[in-house]
Amino acid sequence: MVLSLGVLAVGWLGAEFFLTRVSMIGVLAGLVVFLFGWTYLSIALFPLLFLLLMIPLPAIVFNQITFPLQLLASRVGETALSATGIPVLREGNIIVLPHTSLEVAEACSGIRSLMTLLALGIVFGYFTDRRASVRTAIALMTIPVAVVANGIRVTGTGMLAYFFGVQAAEGFFHVFSGWLVFIAAFTMLFLLSRGIVFLLPPRSMPSSSPALAGDSAW
Repeated sequence: MVLSLGVLAVGWLGAEFFLTRVSMIGVLAGLVVFLFGWTYLSIALFPLLFLLLMIPLPAIVFNQITFPLQLLASRVGETALSATGIPVLREGNIIVLPHTSLEVAEACSGIRSLMTLLALGIVFGYFTDRRASVRTAIALMTIPVAVVANGIRVTGTGMLAYFFGVQAAEGFFHVFSGWLVFIAAFTMLFLLSRGIVFLLPPRSMPSSSPALAGDSAW
């Protein structure tokens, strides 16, 4: 608790909100140990660590992740549109079509859907398998799944703009496509996690010895 309060003081003096928010979780962990002991901390460790996902990333980290994701989504969209026979030219995060241009802005980078899918993946893995390796694999799979899903959304937006005009790629259809793509991303994550469990089935519990079986029968 003292260490966490020190982090709070450093964050407050440096006007760094990330540190001040992280310190709250440290204080909560210290309170659990102080009131109930280390055993209860081990029980409450997952929900306490899960609270880290509610804290926004520092701006310097957020910007370092967002721009590469914008370029990656633009590259995936360009490749997919070219594969469908649509003439396209990419300049950075700008996708140039014959009649219009589309900008893969910061909001379209997929960082928000990535963080949301990561949170769902962590919860899903925690409650579906007890093995730490499988839980970690499910959580890590959310990164490529979110990138692919966002690339599909950019491709779909480009196809709508090419065939039906830029108005078809904006407004309601643009927002609604985000919901559809997110559902598709979670479906992909579910199928991949089932594939991991199928390839790496959990070990069966050893059967009870005859003596123990007889005792339990009594």
